[in-house]
This record gives sequence, C-alpha cells and structure tokens, in this order.
Amino acid sequence: MHIILEQYKTLVEFLGQALGSDYEVVLHDLSEGNNAIVAIANGHISGRSMGAPLTALALRFLADKEYEQHDYKVGYRGVSRKNGHLRSSTMFIKDEEGRVIGMLCINFDPSRGVQAANAVLSMCGLPPVSCPPAGEDEEGSAQSTEIFVSNIPDVVRGAIEEVTGRTGLPSSRLTMEEKIRIVEALQQAGLFHLKGAVSEVAAQLGSSEATIYRYLSKLKN
Repeated sequence: MHIILEQYKTLVEFLGQALGSDYEVVLHDLSEGNNAIVAIANGHISGRSMGAPLTALALRFLADKEYEQHDYKVGYRGVSRKNGHLRSSTMFIKDEEGRVIGMLCINFDPSRGVQAANAVLSMCGLPPVSCPPAGEDEEGSAQSTEIFVSNIPDVVRGAIEEVTGRTGLPSSRLTMEEKIRIVEALQQAGLFHLKGAVSEVAAQLGSSEATIYRYLSKLKN
C-alpha cells in the first residue's frame, strides 16, 4: 500500500463513527494494481468487506481519467443489493506527481430518514415519499449508477449483462463478433484494471485467457 494511503485508513474509521451507521466509508487502494477495498466502515450498507473489488462505475472513472479533470465526484446514485438507493461520493487520492493511487468513497443510505418522514406524513394524512430514482444527479442530468458488488465474478457478470442486455445468456449462444464487442465494452469500462478480470471474463464467455488477450490486442490496433 502507498504510504499516503496509510493515513486514510484511520480517516475511514473516524468518519464511520462520526457520521454514523447510515454512512458507509470505503478506501480503495489503486497503487499496486489490486484495486480492492483496504479499509471500510459500516460495510453492512452495501454488504461489502475487505478485499472487495472496484465497481464498474469506479472502473469507468479510471478508464475515462475523471481524476485528471476533477478531484472528486459528489452526489451520484448508488444501488446496493441490500439497501436500495444510496447517495454516493468519491474523492480521488493522488500522489505527488498527480497519479491516482486511491479512492475514498462515502455512501449514504437514506432509508431510515425516509421511513421517519413517512411516519410523520402518515400522521398528517399525507402521501408517503420515496428515495429519488437512480440515474439522475442532483441537477437532474443523466448520470451513471453505481452498483455495489462484493466479488469480481459479480462485477464481470453485471458488465456482460449490461452489454448483452440479457441475464444468464449461455456463452455457447455468443458469436465471436459478440464476444469481441463484449470485451471491447469491458475494456472501455475499465474492467481489466481488476486483477483476475481476464480469467473471469474468459470463464464467463467460454473462451481461453489467450483468446481474451488476443481480442484485447486486436482492439489496440
């Protein structure tokens, strides 16, 4: 782990206690290519723990080099498989030369506040409110949604489903051209920044690792 990130591990614990149990605080180490969680507070919100990989949206941040234009992204939508809609923010941690080496992320779960508000509204005979739908930022513009998963197979599976538009499609039903398009989309999403992504993509596409590397080589030409 980069020495700069060491101080952030204490910050994660501090913010987790200071903000309370409705706020998940996460530190990702990007310095050694693992791109995994190295510190987390209130992980019950997303169901993740130490070692969980980056999300597809975080990988897209890296692929698009968002950190070169912004120091942080605030208020985009997150979706947790355990707790529904979240309000998510990410700060890019950089070294002395401006290279991104980590991400400090805060995910707020508003569900308890919504429940309390609805209890008051019910007493007043007013209709309930709900969390705003994912997919729009606070200014109402189109915004990608971050899906939180706890392991690399889920990340790969979710990305493949996003590309094909289908769930559980057998790899035997995919043509070579379709597989190349999937690999290209996964590359553009930054998925191959994840350690072990090539082998997992190969397994889920029913191809060899050598074939995936060959597709990636073709895409670079």
